[in-house]
Amino acid sequence: MKILHAFLFFSVSTGGGTTDFLYKLTRAQASRGHEVTIYTGDYRLDPSYVRSLNGVRVRAFRSWMNFGFYLMPGLIPAARRELPHFDVIHLHLYRSFQNIVLHHFARKFGVPYVMDSHGSLGRFARKRHVKAAFDHLFGERLLREATRCIGETDMGVREYLERGVAPDKVVRIAPPFPIEEFADLPPAGLFRQRFGIEDSRRIVMFLGRIHWIKGIDILTESFAQLAQRRSDVRLIIVGPDDGYRSNIEALIDRLGIRERVMFTGFLAGREKLSALVDADVVVQTSRYEQGAWAPIEAVLCGTPIIVSDNSGAGEDVRRMDAGYVVEFDNRQDLEEKIEHVLTHPDEARGKTLAAKAYVETHLSMARSVEKYERLYELCVREKGRGPGEATAGSLPDGGVLR
Repeated sequence: MKILHAFLFFSVSTGGGTTDFLYKLTRAQASRGHEVTIYTGDYRLDPSYVRSLNGVRVRAFRSWMNFGFYLMPGLIPAARRELPHFDVIHLHLYRSFQNIVLHHFARKFGVPYVMDSHGSLGRFARKRHVKAAFDHLFGERLLREATRCIGETDMGVREYLERGVAPDKVVRIAPPFPIEEFADLPPAGLFRQRFGIEDSRRIVMFLGRIHWIKGIDILTESFAQLAQRRSDVRLIIVGPDDGYRSNIEALIDRLGIRERVMFTGFLAGREKLSALVDADVVVQTSRYEQGAWAPIEAVLCGTPIIVSDNSGAGEDVRRMDAGYVVEFDNRQDLEEKIEHVLTHPDEARGKTLAAKAYVETHLSMARSVEKYERLYELCVREKGRGPGEATAGSLPDGGVLR
């Protein structure tokens, strides 16, 4: 099949888990013989990351007004010319200029598309009116006319249904994990050695982008309570700043825990794995999170996890009994759960290893990529086309276009 994916940017340090997911899914699809293309913007584009994605064609369009709504004028003529050559389009995230353009030409040329919101349907308090305007002008049609909508968790499925998408058009596909990347983990101690953390210190870790929605302020305040009673704990925040680090820095100073907290910046590859291996517990207290991507990565490294109950991550962890779930925004509950994990390491590790076995068996990339293939084939048939029956003609050569 000729598959087109669309995402706003293509740098794992900017796009976080969604970029990583897209990278690994498209790589797996290409390895199975599909012709795979990614449309993206050049905002913070990582050329080396693009070049490492063998077998996948990446088109990076000049991106303008990069403050939350990324305009890519060059996408319009490219979509008009190229979309008839694709069998199916996979849209990632919900509110974007990309989706407006691709929706228009998908409808014009009769190409099926699937919407994969990755938890972006919610409005929250920030930019609420702007998001509502997008939904009214473009979003309702975008969802209604999608051939299928993908939810990563039961929570994600409910969000589509609440927005009026017909139940038979919503499918649930849990995000797959490239478990082979966790088969050869770094030896314990490398992360601690690199950052000068003594073996006697217990590491409480956050992994992800530093953004308000991630609830790092909640974790920091709970950690400050714990640090009053325990002198052996350190809070390690792993991830790139997404505009909120200065707020956390100010909170750390107000709480008087500057010497107990460390920021590592963005870590990838084996450096990230080393961090997860050396952590004693990984905590996710997001205000919103559709799935437990980072926590499950920790599980695959044998590290216990704690997540809040208000999100799809909480649903994932409960379903797999993969870790501990706390009441959202309840700092006392979170402090007590962290303390429990640190003082009952055998119990926590047993729960973690059982969940790891479940993920390896049921959520591998090799197993899940077939689910996407079957979904695409269904969408193509519903449009009266067969897989591989896109308009004849070849696409331009692969590579990065500036």
